[in-house]
Amino acid sequence: MNLKNEKYIILEIIPTSVDPKKGDVAQLSALKVDGIKLVDRFDYRLDKSKIKIPDILKMLDYDNETFKYVKTSKTLMNHFKKFIEDLPLLIIDNTYTRNYLCDIKNNKESVFKYLGFEVTDDVFDRLMNKYGLEPSNYLVDLIYEALIKEL
Repeated sequence: MNLKNEKYIILEIIPTSVDPKKGDVAQLSALKVDGIKLVDRFDYRLDKSKIKIPDILKMLDYDNETFKYVKTSKTLMNHFKKFIEDLPLLIIDNTYTRNYLCDIKNNKESVFKYLGFEVTDDVFDRLMNKYGLEPSNYLVDLIYEALIKEL
């Protein structure tokens, strides 16, 4: 895919479990991009009363007013499917993202192949160092900034 000339989605999923049959999507952030121009963003969270894992709640305790909250993962994913249309998805290709996206037929590629990285525990530290990026709570924003610098 030639990212300079196409529309695509960059996304990050924060689940409550690596297995979608045992967990929920606690947060999903995504950017709709046309070339390197940001077109729209998607920031949804599962209602905090539905999340029973203290570490996940603590991790999601930022910018609460900027997220849209829903009562179920199914509702969240339905909104996401409308947002992405049939656009290709650039994903953080970790152990759980593809599992949570298995019902979505859009083309899925690792975003890191466009940045020359593989997914490791320190990939975002290395990404920030390579591109001189400031830390952010939004991993999709870091990826987007890196793609702008790379393209």
